[in-house]
Amino acid sequence: MTKYQYTYFIHPYIIDETKYDKYILKLLKDRKCSYKVFEKEKDLDIYNFFLPDIRKLLFPTFELRGEELKNFLKCSIDEKKKKILKNSVAYFTYNFAEDIQGKVGTENGIFFKIEQIEIICFKTGICFFVMKTHLENTNKFFDLLDFNYRFKGINSEFDSLKDFENIKIQTDTFKDMKDISELINQITGINTKHKNYNKEDIINSQFYTFSYVCVETSNWNEKNEFANIENDFLKFANVLPSNYNSDFNKANIEHNLHIIEKYKYIKTTLTNTSSNIICSGIDTYNYTKLPYEYENQYFYLYILSLYKKIFLMRLNIAFKSYDQIVKSKNDFIKFTKEIWNGEITLDDTGSLYYRTLSKSLSLESLYVEIENKYGILYKDLNIEKNNIYYSIIVILLIFSLAFNTINIIFLMYLLS
Repeated sequence: MTKYQYTYFIHPYIIDETKYDKYILKLLKDRKCSYKVFEKEKDLDIYNFFLPDIRKLLFPTFELRGEELKNFLKCSIDEKKKKILKNSVAYFTYNFAEDIQGKVGTENGIFFKIEQIEIICFKTGICFFVMKTHLENTNKFFDLLDFNYRFKGINSEFDSLKDFENIKIQTDTFKDMKDISELINQITGINTKHKNYNKEDIINSQFYTFSYVCVETSNWNEKNEFANIENDFLKFANVLPSNYNSDFNKANIEHNLHIIEKYKYIKTTLTNTSSNIICSGIDTYNYTKLPYEYENQYFYLYILSLYKKIFLMRLNIAFKSYDQIVKSKNDFIKFTKEIWNGEITLDDTGSLYYRTLSKSLSLESLYVEIENKYGILYKDLNIEKNNIYYSIIVILLIFSLAFNTINIIFLMYLLS
């Protein structure tokens, strides 16, 4: 049984960098979108969690204070756009007139609510569509397993199915899941094609999941050990349905699963497509402070890590294009200086989460692969450049020799 839970579904998408300014303008003009401002007073936990350099990069509006903030909020759309384009990242909230409620299944289904939709856009054109959901009228852990599993695959079905049979949504805002698909396409579908690669080469067709659940104390305490719910925990960690074979090979399923067990009644799990946390209601912190921290500090750590992965993947593909080598090299150097080498947080648990997340996403190996490619290409370019220089020198020597020979012949002719 669950005490409290929520799940964020994250869909990355890429805007052509040359059209990024037009995309930001489109969001600013959309009446349902509002630009999100982070302020030290109301977002103090986030402010204190991140170190100054990464905070300035990831949350540029923290730098806006007093009159400067008031002037920004009052300025025209075009002026806002100019100021936003100077920042490395922009946040938008998609506003609804009402809470969005839906149901999974046609009969006796799982009701759910879409609590918020956020749009996160990095200046490089890498963006994220984020949808926060919460189950309604149920505290069954099985329902959470089935909901997360079914919902994460909806995004891959949008192009091929007009309706998704396992999910029905009941609301005045959205008649069915097709309306949600149209909303996602409306927000993400503009200028997403890039001349140098297909988005399918980089973007996962399914949602990334970022989920929190606190189970009732009776399910996990001193008497009822974690082993009793371990099977369901592994399904939750890997975003599998409740009817997944209970005799699954535990060794195989844990192969790409990283588990953080710093505290007795909290387990954080990370895979290459999910970040999930499960805890027990035995400790009040687990269902009061922890869910807030997880969906704020750790959520933005997760977004930053996903950004790094997608940026490196895009850079890896760009290196294959010879005419993009110089730009790719400059992008890689800038990325290394501004993001890769800098510390993120001094928080012990946050640092542990970030290190484990980096392993799950294979960020280090991807970075080294690109670094090695850059080294080889740089040497090739230098060799080619040197060859050009040598060729020019040889040509100049030939011209010089010919010129001197002509001068000698001319002087001999004059003397004779």
